[in-house]
Amino acid sequence: ATFLTNQSINPSIIDGTMADPSAASIQEPFRRVHISPDDITSASSATAAATTRTIPILQRSLDAKSESLKLRQVSPVCVLVVGMAGSGKTTLMAALQRSLSIPGGDGDEGNDDDGDNHAVEDDGEGGDEENDKVGGKGGEGDKGEPKNDKESNKCKAPVGYCLNLDPATKLVPFGASIDIRDTVDYKEVMKQHRLGPNGAIMTSLNLFSTKFDQVMSILENRAYQYEEEKGNKNEVDGRVPKSMNINKDSQNSLPYKKALDYILVDTPGQIEAFTWSASGTIITSALSSAFPTVLAFVVDTPRCVASLNTFMSNMLYACSMFYRTRLPLVIVFNKSDVVGSEVCMEWMDSYEKFQEALDDFMSTEGGQGYYASLTRSLSLVLDEFYTTLDRVGLSAATGDGIEQFWNVVEKAADNFDEDYVSDLQCKVDEQNAKKRALARDSLKRMQRDLETKES
Repeated sequence: ATFLTNQSINPSIIDGTMADPSAASIQEPFRRVHISPDDITSASSATAAATTRTIPILQRSLDAKSESLKLRQVSPVCVLVVGMAGSGKTTLMAALQRSLSIPGGDGDEGNDDDGDNHAVEDDGEGGDEENDKVGGKGGEGDKGEPKNDKESNKCKAPVGYCLNLDPATKLVPFGASIDIRDTVDYKEVMKQHRLGPNGAIMTSLNLFSTKFDQVMSILENRAYQYEEEKGNKNEVDGRVPKSMNINKDSQNSLPYKKALDYILVDTPGQIEAFTWSASGTIITSALSSAFPTVLAFVVDTPRCVASLNTFMSNMLYACSMFYRTRLPLVIVFNKSDVVGSEVCMEWMDSYEKFQEALDDFMSTEGGQGYYASLTRSLSLVLDEFYTTLDRVGLSAATGDGIEQFWNVVEKAADNFDEDYVSDLQCKVDEQNAKKRALARDSLKRMQRDLETKES
């Protein structure tokens, strides 16, 4: 294998022979470097351990395999909830949180809440009094929820941790432990930078992403509980670095356990501001490099059933997000209490059923032109794409289908370990092989330079 590098070279010396001296000042922008089998073998053996320690998700995957466990059994699953405005995305977040228990509910981690809130306060301009609550600005509704649940159900419920990344929302109906509004003032961004609503949302996300390493430290600290932390409470810097030293002197069990089951992230309703922005890529990459991450794309079911054009538009958007992030994608057909999601799922499962519905829709709408032909062609292309997608129908208003949603998320998390982690490991090995090949090529060129000078 070969690759191109943009490191400039001096063409006056090529393969040990002198070229035209007048061309000595010319620099070629690219050169081709050959990767030998020894580079691949040496890279995967010599630098694999060091690289694995720097990428937490690779280390977690190795730990899970060493214990014959699944990755989601040793690490919390991060669910990125995305969706168009009006799809019921935020209402779904509230319904998902109600099905979970809050961190520290068992009393083991109750003292850690002050640490999280203090870290968020140091991150920006948030209100001090509101951060004392579990949900920050949106925590009022969540504070009383555990009292409505029975103690037995509360102990059995998985533990969830919620983040709000929508800077423009006024009311959050769920308890957000980390809230972007505590760090970035959306209206102040509009005023100072003279931006519109969408521009202010993107700018707020950009500002927040510059401090997202602190958010990752908080999540790492909350997601895992280490055995050495029980005996040493004075140790403060025990977040990300400790995860690098796991699995040593431990053959039967890991020296840590996960303290969270799910991390829920609510994104802005202007979906393109998150999925197609640099800040969205930074946030998504950071989360997927530390936790098994799943995209939950919320779809407005009544609008899709009413118009095949809307259904096809949502499927195309799901396809674009899937190939941009390469993360497992779950399509959530929301508002199934209004219109059942069986119709949309049938269209995804059967190409013939969709064609019949398209014929009826076009005859009713009276359109048989270019758009109808395009929809038929796209449906044929996406038919193969549907086989890789997980889907579930639910109602965020009534709570029906929430259990099925968690089952589908677990399946998608397993696909993350099989596909995304393996692809990430291949990319790491490829980069290491390129580094070794580039070092070997540089060494040969230096030797040729020395031999030329001596001659």
